[in-house]
Amino acid sequence: MDKKRVRLSPLAARLRGWIQAGAVLLTNLHLPNFLRGGLYRGPGKTVCVPGLNCYSCPAAAGACPIGAFQAVAGSSKFHFSYYITGLLILLGVLLGRFICGFLCPFGWFQELMHRIPIKKRSTRRLAPLTWVKYGVLLVMVVLLPALAVNDVGLGDPFFCKYLCPQGVLEGAIPLALTNESIRAALGTLFTWKFGILLAVLALSAVFFRPFCKWLCPLGAFYALFNRVSMVRMDVDRAKCISCGKCARACKMDVDVTRTPNHSECIRCGMCVRHCPTGAVRFRCGLGTGEDRDRACARKGKHLEKPTESMKGEQT
Repeated sequence: MDKKRVRLSPLAARLRGWIQAGAVLLTNLHLPNFLRGGLYRGPGKTVCVPGLNCYSCPAAAGACPIGAFQAVAGSSKFHFSYYITGLLILLGVLLGRFICGFLCPFGWFQELMHRIPIKKRSTRRLAPLTWVKYGVLLVMVVLLPALAVNDVGLGDPFFCKYLCPQGVLEGAIPLALTNESIRAALGTLFTWKFGILLAVLALSAVFFRPFCKWLCPLGAFYALFNRVSMVRMDVDRAKCISCGKCARACKMDVDVTRTPNHSECIRCGMCVRHCPTGAVRFRCGLGTGEDRDRACARKGKHLEKPTESMKGEQT
């Protein structure tokens, strides 16, 4: 089983781009709706997809978990979304930020923008900005929709309405292109959101996944479970030669040899691809791999300590 993981980890890392594209397609199955200018409203919309994907996208096959949570939190009937919160916790425990690295449509789109051939910049000095997304999660997703309500007890989906660029990219722009009445209704709010989208796209060309690092509340939620999720990164200390290639390859500014399950790790597998000895790999299941490291350490000490028979032979 251990050898199988060693073989599968580089394969998964190499095929990640295709897996991301497949996840985007599965999340947005109803492609003809882009031409019709309408939304899919079938039973699939009652189920949340794991990544950030706008409900208002004409092709969307499911609901956005952040948008669904806000809709319930801001409702006059309900005050807490047990179903959506439970689903997010389940996904967090099972996959953690693997969802960000392999299954999120907007994460994939940012990576496509990052392929534009211009000079790239590191975000290591901007590490404090990674805390902003937790504030977005707490304030714009949880508190404001539940507390800032109107006279009839309804709250706005503040993140979706005022900040999320995915809504403009997948929803407002495609619908406006095919629907004249929607084009006529576009106003200052659309201009504001379109400006945010342009800023994120421009930053994505220079920095790796800036929205994921600094603003995404869904990534912030999954990050809370990264250290306990069943899909995680594992470093075989016996194979690691401390060359530092994995840390230099990581575009999320994580040193996998020191913190293999850091909250910013999106399980993209860049460290797996650049490790010359195969020490870094994906791990699925319970446990952290530390039990194996301790066993190797005990085995090494046992081999280093000469037995009585060996002592007799040496004399």
